[in-house]
Amino acid sequence: MTQPAVKSRKVACPSCGETSEYSTANPYRPFCSERCKLVDLGDWATEKFRIPDSIPPDLYEPD
Repeated sequence: MTQPAVKSRKVACPSCGETSEYSTANPYRPFCSERCKLVDLGDWATEKFRIPDSIPPDLYEPD
């Protein structure tokens, strides 16, 4: 029995907005290219993107 063809899904690249294929054929998914993936990683590394913390800095106690 053969597997049914899987319809590829197109998504907007989170970095540049260009349409890219979201499938295992795209090793950079959800990004369109390695460049966009690395730009996003750099934004996290330089803290341009952050996950908010609800603990005020003066109440934080390190482990």
